[in-house]
Amino acid sequence: MKTDLIARTAEFVREKFLYEGSGHDWEHIRRVWQVARALAHDTPAADPSITELGALLHDVADWKFHGGDEEAGPRAARAWLVSQQAEESVIQAVETIIREVSFKGVGVATPMSTVEGQLVQDADRLDAIGAIGVARAFAYGGHKGRPLHDPTIAPVEHATFASYKQNVAPTINHFYEKLLHLRERLHTPAARRVAEQRHAFMETFLAQFLREWEGEDLLA
Repeated sequence: MKTDLIARTAEFVREKFLYEGSGHDWEHIRRVWQVARALAHDTPAADPSITELGALLHDVADWKFHGGDEEAGPRAARAWLVSQQAEESVIQAVETIIREVSFKGVGVATPMSTVEGQLVQDADRLDAIGAIGVARAFAYGGHKGRPLHDPTIAPVEHATFASYKQNVAPTINHFYEKLLHLRERLHTPAARRVAEQRHAFMETFLAQFLREWEGEDLLA
């Protein structure tokens, strides 16, 4: 039964990512899974099982940690699902979600070809903004050895995925190069509603961060 497959997949992913330190850990995946499942409940056109499996496996082998290999995730998901004797149609649906879910640059269109993919992408993007998003951004930047901020390095609105993948800018730039653009790229009314408050929080955080960076709060 698909419910058994989902439970086994959740345990597989939990064990694999429990102590991951870049912000792409089990707790991130669990939150994306929960939100995607809730969105699927309110979306009659969505297949709940495909949505849940896509959410659970969306970061199973992220290109960011596999030398930029965009097929690492689909391959890893297929290997797991084949080992669990999943139907080929299910495997292909999950592979499609993983291939399409990532942000690829401000100037790059990233349409999701399935409704299940839209729900997973919304859930994933919600977890990239707000207070959790701020924490995850700095966790990832620290994991990659990036500085917090460098005022001499301007943010870049990447026009190609290749350019975006090569980016090694300070963490603050990531807000201007990705996170502040996510609110406008959501699919569902529920996700857009939640994103409003989370987006506002990031704007407040950035304003305070930059004031403190220059000591303006002390010198005012």
